[in-house]
Amino acid sequence: MLHLLLCENRMLLVKLIIVILLLAVIASLFSGLFFLVKDDGTKKRTVKALTWRIGFSILAIVIIIIAGMLGFIPAKPGPL
Repeated sequence: MLHLLLCENRMLLVKLIIVILLLAVIASLFSGLFFLVKDDGTKKRTVKALTWRIGFSILAIVIIIIAGMLGFIPAKPGPL
């Protein structure tokens, strides 16, 4: 029973981290759009925002892969 509870807490923590990272990706995407519209082309804020977006995306993918390998995210063998 305790093992099942700990496994559910780990899975919930991984899901929470992934959701936070995806929200950070969306926020970075919109900040990049804002800087693209507002800046006059002399500042590097758009590139910096999009670089953060790529970093958050890569981190989310790595966390998903590691969580799957460690068994925190259960694998479903079916096509759906």
